Amino acid sequence: MITVKNICKSFGTLQVLKGIDLTIGKGEIVSIVGPSGAGKTTLLQIIGTLDSADSGTVTIGGEDVTRLSQKKLADFRNRHIGFVFQFHQLLPEFTALENVMIPALIAGTPKGKAREKARQLLAMLGLEEREEHKPAQLSGGEKQRVAVARALVNDPDVILADEPSGALDTKNKEDLHRLFFELRDRLGQTFVIVTHDEGLAAITDRTIHMLDGQITE
Repeated sequence: MITVKNICKSFGTLQVLKGIDLTIGKGEIVSIVGPSGAGKTTLLQIIGTLDSADSGTVTIGGEDVTRLSQKKLADFRNRHIGFVFQFHQLLPEFTALENVMIPALIAGTPKGKAREKARQLLAMLGLEEREEHKPAQLSGGEKQRVAVARALVNDPDVILADEPSGALDTKNKEDLHRLFFELRDRLGQTFVIVTHDEGLAAITDRTIHMLDGQITE
């Protein structure tokens, strides 16, 4: 599903990634762990096409995304990749339902169809009673589940998560981790998760360890 070959990235004189090679299979849940500054988030952003590498290639579902124009890249990202961030990044002026709908509307999905898909996802995640609430009216765990629904609305092949449970309490953290596996089993998505959470890393299919811009094991 994802093949990363010889990815290098520098910011000024600081080399953040030093020739990363990585293959992730379809339906696999992989965690990326390592100390701050190891290059985990930079690698995730490059896989997610939010940033570009100085050299090397990233192939997702057979498509070499490093060769795409900016317009085609934005379309590919919208249709094939879902993102879950530590602080959910929900738009405060919109309801939970509207936040989930936004990527579908960007993809050109008719409003009625986007609304129905968003409602189905929120119901699947136990949020059918909260769809008209704005983020300020939701708990931390609810906001993160809305963010997961938003990531799923376009049926992406890959979900990329950056410290998704970092701001949650223990119960909500465990619920979110369980949810990732339930979604993989139900929908078949591939998950790549950057985390400092040892409990989450321990239950993923595979753990990638990074140190000083390189994969160590």
